[in-house]
Amino acid sequence: MARKTLIAGNWKMNGLKKDAKALAGGLARKMAALRKKGGRANFEMLICPPFPLLGLAAEAVKGSGIRVGAQDCHAEASGAHTGDTSAQLIKNAGASYAIVGHSERRTDHAETDREIKAKAEAALAAGLKVIVCIGETLKERKAGQTLNVNRKQLRGSLPAGATAANTVIAYEPVWAIGTGQVATPEQAQEVHAAIRKALKSKLGPAEAGKMRILYGGSMKPGNADELLSQPDIDGGLIGGASLTVKDFWGIAEAV
Repeated sequence: MARKTLIAGNWKMNGLKKDAKALAGGLARKMAALRKKGGRANFEMLICPPFPLLGLAAEAVKGSGIRVGAQDCHAEASGAHTGDTSAQLIKNAGASYAIVGHSERRTDHAETDREIKAKAEAALAAGLKVIVCIGETLKERKAGQTLNVNRKQLRGSLPAGATAANTVIAYEPVWAIGTGQVATPEQAQEVHAAIRKALKSKLGPAEAGKMRILYGGSMKPGNADELLSQPDIDGGLIGGASLTVKDFWGIAEAV
């Protein structure tokens, strides 16, 4: 079943205003140049800057077709939650997506599947699309628990009301994030296929067949083609390679 590839960039805690303008603006110009040549992007592009740069990035890519997303959101719409940001405010800032459950949030902030599910549901309620991240550690992989861990996280984190239109799954082998290590295409495909099978049980074959599953472990221009050619890999959630126009656009070109 045809699924439009999503190339999503997670800037993490990187960039100042000048950097965001240069990066977002450079990508917007690449998209404009593609259209000028008569081409049409056969992929969807998303950039997820730090919260303070959301509005600036949204303005920089306005009219280009590039989407902007947040790296997290709070489960509540408002209230006494110092330092947190609601999904409504994220949408108001010009975003259309929110990432939840990234491995760095699960590790650094001890976020549980239940908390991630609540955040995902808040994002959907605010009219955002949500990228739900799951993935195993190196210890879990070595113990042969890769598929069980991912199925468990998927069951616990998938929001009520999830559909292929509003929800994306990102598989992040934690051991491959920012380490330079990359799952082989075969390893990645095995997990993506298992995730899609679990989605079939949860949502039915039609929705599972349409839902996009991204690979999120050190994708870059040099390995993007091989990874994206796998039948159940529908794009990438990209960290380090999303911080330069050349590398991020190079991944998009692999589509």
